Amino acid sequence: MNQNQTIMNEKNESLAIELSSLDRRHLLHPSTNPKLQAETGPKLIFTGAEGIYLHDMSGQKYIDGVSMLWNVNLGHGNKELAKAAYDQMVNVAYASSFYGYANEPTVRLAEKIASLTPGDLNTVFFTSGGSESNDTAFKLSRFYWQLQGYTEKRTIISLKRGYHGVTVSAQRATGIEVYREFSGSTDPDIVNAKAHLTECELGDRSHPEYEGCIRSIIEKLGKDKIAAVIVEPIQGAGGVHIPPEGYLQAVRKLCDEFNIHLIADEVICGFGRTGKMFGVDHWDVVPDFMSIAKGITSGYIQLGGVVMREKIRDAFTSYDGMLAHGFTYSGHPAACAVGLKNIEILERDGLIEKARKLGEQLEKGLLYLEDKYEFVSGSRVKGLLAGFDLMKDSDKNIPFEESVKASVSVVDEAYQRGLLIRPFDFEPGMNIVAIAPPFITADNELERIINIVDDSLAAFSRKFMK
Repeated sequence: MNQNQTIMNEKNESLAIELSSLDRRHLLHPSTNPKLQAETGPKLIFTGAEGIYLHDMSGQKYIDGVSMLWNVNLGHGNKELAKAAYDQMVNVAYASSFYGYANEPTVRLAEKIASLTPGDLNTVFFTSGGSESNDTAFKLSRFYWQLQGYTEKRTIISLKRGYHGVTVSAQRATGIEVYREFSGSTDPDIVNAKAHLTECELGDRSHPEYEGCIRSIIEKLGKDKIAAVIVEPIQGAGGVHIPPEGYLQAVRKLCDEFNIHLIADEVICGFGRTGKMFGVDHWDVVPDFMSIAKGITSGYIQLGGVVMREKIRDAFTSYDGMLAHGFTYSGHPAACAVGLKNIEILERDGLIEKARKLGEQLEKGLLYLEDKYEFVSGSRVKGLLAGFDLMKDSDKNIPFEESVKASVSVVDEAYQRGLLIRPFDFEPGMNIVAIAPPFITADNELERIINIVDDSLAAFSRKFMK
């Protein structure tokens, strides 16, 4: 190591110590253990990123195996997206969409989204992210029913293990108890239903799981109390749960039967993550509202939205009063310019089809690991959205002891080998590992991801499967 490199390393080490100290004093991190954070500081301080790789202050390189938060679909350091933001910022960086004001990128993006969404989902209300999008969908659904004279049609039904964000109503809709119960967050008109019970939603009351399904809740509360049902086409933060064939169609049919809105939370699934433009496209379902965010800009700038059907939009445009809802950054010009460029790149470079093909390769890799390790089971993949379970005895459905922290242990082994993936263990006996790399991942890079997961599982096996 030459003298210049030694000096650089010493500067980086000094800066890392300074930033860690400042972090502990001045930052409260989301979805993090605050006590541990205050004691130890940040686990990683990123200093650079390019493609599917991130770099920390020590010079360590990591593969971004979950696209950070399922959102960096085009990978890191994309100069076209950065230029789109810059060009718009030096023109009109920010302009309000309140009071009927408009700007070109916001209008163009709304038009583009309408051309991509299924059916007559043709009008967009822009937000800053997924939580705001879902809260907005709830409000707009309830407002629509008020305009139709249904003053009590307010209840939102969500699914257990569904994740819809952390604003008050979206967090209550989230079917994960650690989120749902946080800080006494409550919306009395949001209830959780059991997930993915196709036969029940089609009307099989003899099914042993019927009590607590969506249909049973509607029957119990009355259809004139229910505004909407919200579902993720594929549950993401709940553990990457793909619905059984026919399920989304059954829920769509159920909502039509009882005159209830269907909200598709496409925050994770949207814009190519599953190998199609939207998750619902796999099942040819047209929801009444579609919540979008994350992949719309590949995470380069905050943007979300709610897309609605023409019938709903027509009801709103007949309302002769102020729409008492909106965010400072609704329709942010620079964000919308990045969104337009992001979609242009997805289409131009065939990246959604690439995500589909990479998903096939990833599925083969996970099935190989499932065959190799008896404690790996339940691998599921749709495009570049994948997960698998860790079970002490998968044949007998016996989970690992809580003390083992199986998914956390495997993810930590991967971290030590330069791969960032994600564990889920928020329920007793649950140990799920999620993988969702950027669409620009090369074939050999995906193979590298699978090999690191293989090595991590082997290390876990040596420790816990003796």
